[in-house]
Amino acid sequence: MNKTKQLFTHISSDNELSVNLKEVDVPSPKSHEIVVKMQASPINPSDMWPMFGPADLSKAQLSDDKTTLTAPIHKGMLGRVKSRLDQTLPIGNEGAGVVVAAGDSEKAQALIGKTVAVLTGASYTQYACVPIQACIVHHDDTTPLAAASSFVNPLTALGMVETMRMEGHTALVHTAAASSLGIMLNKICLAEGVQLVNIVRKQEQVDLLTQIGAKYVVNSSSDSYKKDLYKAIEATGATLAFDAIGGGELASDILTAMEAVGSKDATGFNTYGSLDNKQVYIYGGLDFSPTVLNRAFGMTWSVGGWLLMRFLGKLDAPKVAELHKRVADEINTTFAIESSEELSFEEALTPEIIAKYNAKSTGGKYIINPNKA
Repeated sequence: MNKTKQLFTHISSDNELSVNLKEVDVPSPKSHEIVVKMQASPINPSDMWPMFGPADLSKAQLSDDKTTLTAPIHKGMLGRVKSRLDQTLPIGNEGAGVVVAAGDSEKAQALIGKTVAVLTGASYTQYACVPIQACIVHHDDTTPLAAASSFVNPLTALGMVETMRMEGHTALVHTAAASSLGIMLNKICLAEGVQLVNIVRKQEQVDLLTQIGAKYVVNSSSDSYKKDLYKAIEATGATLAFDAIGGGELASDILTAMEAVGSKDATGFNTYGSLDNKQVYIYGGLDFSPTVLNRAFGMTWSVGGWLLMRFLGKLDAPKVAELHKRVADEINTTFAIESSEELSFEEALTPEIIAKYNAKSTGGKYIINPNKA
């Protein structure tokens, strides 16, 4: 356990990405730290940009010893990653495993042998040394695979509902809603009686959400898309949306529908539109094209960014602990994930497999098991 194999990413100023499997030292845990033998680290959409940046993965090549993936950077895109050029950086937002060593504090020692999820930014490693504050401690019957996605999706879904309440809204709109996160959000909203409008792009995604009980599912590829969106927002009164897409006109379509609902009973001059604030938070970037706003939604509106860690930073410690406990209690129900494939490091670096998990399609999540042979 003195050494660990770990994935690192590097983008050079001469336009080349490399993802490397290196052997590095495992730090000795400080008093408040633990060492986790990692057994399941998901590949989330939020891991893709740190891992690959703007590389042309269609031209990716794996070295003969299976430890280095290289790919050219798309022409003209180097400026988008200026802050990380020529630096070797760890990757992997989250994961889970079993605590095999700990610092000398009582709280750290109590975790030896426990299954924990960690949020580290360096989870694609065989052994992770992390502070106990960066962990969710799971029940004894929870496996590392079940606990793998304890932070990013569950806390984001819970954070969306908490944000709704904190900002005085009563219903939500969510895009790319058939994702693993979207399914979790539906389960939370159904359990808590929160009205949720789901926007998807395929009929099979409509069917998937309808089967789990979703009431309002709008297909953006349908000819009646904008009418359906209006009707769903009218029925729910939603004035808050979380957008995973980012680019294109989707945020504008949502605001326009919210304004149309808010102004439907207006009489006389309605120069500045409806009074209720209409808010879209962009929290993802599935579409990297510009966000286009067609100003047809009055003057009481806002578009901004939403990040999980900044949201959690607004909460006090007891509230964060409450959210962590709920994730642990419901990890096999509300927050269960379907794993489509468990990958070794070598498999995770194979171009043909990268093409599959980088497609960001609806379905099970790819999991790296750093200790898989």
